Amino acid sequence: MKRHQTLQDLSREHHRALKLALDARRAATSGDPGKVAAAIASCAELFSAELEPHFIIEESSLLPAMAEAGEAALVARTLREHAELRALVGRLPGADAPTLQRFAELLSAHVRFEERELFEVAQQRLEPQA
Repeated sequence: MKRHQTLQDLSREHHRALKLALDARRAATSGDPGKVAAAIASCAELFSAELEPHFIIEESSLLPAMAEAGEAALVARTLREHAELRALVGRLPGADAPTLQRFAELLSAHVRFEERELFEVAQQRLEPQA
């Protein structure tokens, strides 16, 4: 199903987040401290440059509309996962492979939740496209 125009950019950004999660997972399980360190640096950089702005857009526009539409449980889960990802990325500098692995797993699961659940419900609630 094609995404509603208001969700298209957010959905495209999810692809980059899934790639980041996959790369982080691979590094975390590689047993190579150099790969782990590089992935940690990449996650911290991309979180700041791409994921945090993405979260802010969702939190300032999409989630208030979803809350108003009566979707409090979806909004609460999204906000909870955003907070957990922010906390994990804050612990990444100097972290170990298991912390990187946890970040990768949560990021991947979060993106899949948004695509499969949050965005599906949001799409039903949005005005039809012209």
